[in-house]
Amino acid sequence: MSGSVSDRGASGPLKADACRCRCRCLRAPAFVFAMNRRELLFAAAAAAGGGQSLLASRSGAAALDKPAGDPADLTIAEAAGAIRAGTLTASDLTKACLGRIDARNPRINAIITPMREQALAQAAALDAEARTGRFRSALHGVPIALKDNIDTADAPTTNASALLKDHVPAKDAHVVRRLREAGAIIVAKANLAEFAVSPTNATSHYGPVRNPWSEDHVSGGSSGGSGAAVAAGMCFGALGTDSGGSVRIPSAWCGVVGLKPTAGLVSNGGAGPGIAILDTIGPIARTVEDVSLLLGAMTGYDPFDPASVERPREDYAAVPGRPVSALRIGVPRRPFFDGLDPEVAGAVDTALKTLATIAGSIRDVDFRWGDLPEGAFTAPDLLSYHSRPFAERPDAYQTRTRNIMQMLTEMLDDPKGGSPSHKLGEHVAMIRSIAQRQRTIDAAFDGFDILVLPTTKTLPPTVTAAVASEYGPGVEPLFSIENTMIFNLVGLPALSVPCGLSKDGLPIGMTIAGPRFSEVTLLALGAAYERRAGWRGSRPVGRDGRNNPVGRGEG
Repeated sequence: MSGSVSDRGASGPLKADACRCRCRCLRAPAFVFAMNRRELLFAAAAAAGGGQSLLASRSGAAALDKPAGDPADLTIAEAAGAIRAGTLTASDLTKACLGRIDARNPRINAIITPMREQALAQAAALDAEARTGRFRSALHGVPIALKDNIDTADAPTTNASALLKDHVPAKDAHVVRRLREAGAIIVAKANLAEFAVSPTNATSHYGPVRNPWSEDHVSGGSSGGSGAAVAAGMCFGALGTDSGGSVRIPSAWCGVVGLKPTAGLVSNGGAGPGIAILDTIGPIARTVEDVSLLLGAMTGYDPFDPASVERPREDYAAVPGRPVSALRIGVPRRPFFDGLDPEVAGAVDTALKTLATIAGSIRDVDFRWGDLPEGAFTAPDLLSYHSRPFAERPDAYQTRTRNIMQMLTEMLDDPKGGSPSHKLGEHVAMIRSIAQRQRTIDAAFDGFDILVLPTTKTLPPTVTAAVASEYGPGVEPLFSIENTMIFNLVGLPALSVPCGLSKDGLPIGMTIAGPRFSEVTLLALGAAYERRAGWRGSRPVGRDGRNNPVGRGEG
């Protein structure tokens, strides 16, 4: 089995003043921005927006030249089109991603376990199927990465913790089984904050993840390895988990697209341990179209997950081309625009002007959330798993995680808080109040269809600042989740799309959110914005080019 300790990250936290390759990379200039434009697009992917035409047999596909450049820089739709056209194979794509991991991971630290042998074997099998004209889905032969708290039976699932560094689950997570059945190749397990409890990703046992756009800065968390790996071309897409913004924050800060689906749409079976009432597995990719393709393979009822919702399947692959000209957009200025970094405010305001040219209407709204429970209600979920290992091996936890566990333990043990049964009753009451609030918020969308707001209020902090904060005394305020956690608390879907760059070339994200199970609408608007603004396929490249803040849009 691949994934030995030598294939993974360092054995402890990566210090802010050094990197594993012992170079001076932290003092190198920031990555520059370039649009991922190609003269040659793949007809098989473009004909229907990466949808039904991707399922055509090779005999019916147009003959295409092999694409120029590194295949790792293609989108999922383009890569899938090339496979069906016969210009690239699953093995070509897998080797390209593994090569990018070898070249970039020593500096970025996005990957804990490369699944080299497993991925190449799976690619060879899928290539054999393709030669017979069988293509499982639009993801056939496309390499993706998984956040390393999502179970895989053929590689360790470490949760970025020393406690689980050699843990190999007995079976794949439900969503992993679905993706493998769709022909996706699992190429790597991605780094994360230890047990997914940090928004900066500075607390991993294997060291912090660095932002591909600027290695001095964090990638965001807790799915920071997933976001950074997609941005750096180590995979075509990735999965993260989101309890308070953990898919959307790294997507915003790494300049990629990330979706937190409606609670229950995607099974959480085999992911965690986390906060059951808040957790959602979500896709990350370089375009909205690619996120749509991933989501289509991920959804489906899981009878073994009590939170899973049985619903008719959607054709998400066809969503990006749907019209959006009748959509009514609401902009909730308070509290989501309060205290914004000026560069974030400027980028989002520019994006709102672009949205006004493609949607039916856009106006400020007073969106009433009501009183929401504080984070204390997560204590029973977290401690149901961690109470015993924390009592037996507290020093095995990273400092921030240890501080959180200690705080939650003291909270539940506080004699002033009442008996355990009383606290359990309070927890159940909170869950019921959230369910009631979900119905209230659904009704509040009567006057508009979509909310648009900044994904985060700040730009990504430096690794130095994040490490100092995470490993200092106590638990610092989670400033970066102010605009994200609300959607976990009420179970709404939220899509983060890139909307600008800071003057130093750091990505800025915008959130498009809606009522429960409105993913089709979110993805359609996100794709339309992406086309008009010119962000489709944006990526960090090289260090010596000029910084071009936006690419060519439709107008």
